Amino acid sequence: MEEKMNRCFAVIMAGGSGTRFWPESRKKNPKQLLNLFGGSKPLITQTLERLDGVVKQDDAIIVTGRIIRDGIRRALPGVPAGNILLEPVARNTAPCIGWAAVHVLKKDPGGVMAVLPADHHIADVGAFKKVVNTAIEAAGSGSIITVGINPSRPDTGYGYLRLGSEKSAGVREVEAFVEKPDASTAQKYLDAGNYAWNSGMFFFTAEKILAEIKTHMPDLHSGLMDIGAVAGTDEEAAVVEKVFPTLPEESIDYGIMEKASGICAVTGEFGWSDVGSWEAAWELAEKDEKGNSIQGECIVAGSTGCMLRSSSGKTVALVGLDDVVVVETGDALLVCRRTRSQDVKKIVNELKAQDRKELL
Repeated sequence: MEEKMNRCFAVIMAGGSGTRFWPESRKKNPKQLLNLFGGSKPLITQTLERLDGVVKQDDAIIVTGRIIRDGIRRALPGVPAGNILLEPVARNTAPCIGWAAVHVLKKDPGGVMAVLPADHHIADVGAFKKVVNTAIEAAGSGSIITVGINPSRPDTGYGYLRLGSEKSAGVREVEAFVEKPDASTAQKYLDAGNYAWNSGMFFFTAEKILAEIKTHMPDLHSGLMDIGAVAGTDEEAAVVEKVFPTLPEESIDYGIMEKASGICAVTGEFGWSDVGSWEAAWELAEKDEKGNSIQGECIVAGSTGCMLRSSSGKTVALVGLDDVVVVETGDALLVCRRTRSQDVKKIVNELKAQDRKELL
């Protein structure tokens, strides 16, 4: 008889602000709620839908900020309201995941948590599900599993996993988490053949991750136990309001993954992108014969390799420019070289410095 797969809970981390996608991405409508590829659904909707058949919507837990609660509910109408955990303040991914873990612990201590960012793109859902099922099975036996992406180029924008020996079919030991490299180091990683991009996806049981938090982040564990004592009750909101802002602001990578032993990885190739900039969105979007991606009221003449978006109804016209991004939202207009789109966050920083809240 075929062994039954562990019950799986999708924990979707949806608290990011997506500053590189200004001016469309704002505090009340950040990247994970955007339709970035013309005709597609918001990124967070896609994230949950590609787990169809693996995770029931009743078993999806969304951790996000209060300011986008309504947007999350519109994007994920099938997720119970009680499964949307609203952080009073941002505290990075370790407290986010820990809060979800105390909820999963009450629902099913043996259930596996599939922890996923809300704002990634995956082209080959079938290949992705195969990786997910392998990861769930391995995590169900007590391991911490991360997902590695087989690198297709010497990319300097991602952290890497240095992989060791195979522990079981499709599961390899993670020898080290490696910071984003420079170009020459990234090429060495690619040539070595035992490095993978760190996707930021993790699989483990609630019991396992809470035990690791207790060992490596005892202050966080103490606060989570206070929340866990009332998780799912009418008292939880008040306790979260008091306790959550006191939790250490730390990522799961630094706080746990780089310290815990026995972490393993399942690697794959499924058309993954963390969609980190307008250039990444351009790469994924449909384009015309001249490489232009156009959404909204836009006209292009004598231009190639451009991304144009107009969401206010205003007509945007571009003549004789190549490889630029133009994004118009009614109250703001962004124009930048496509290859400099990572620097859009500098505009957001300047707006913060000028206290231009109406544009944030």
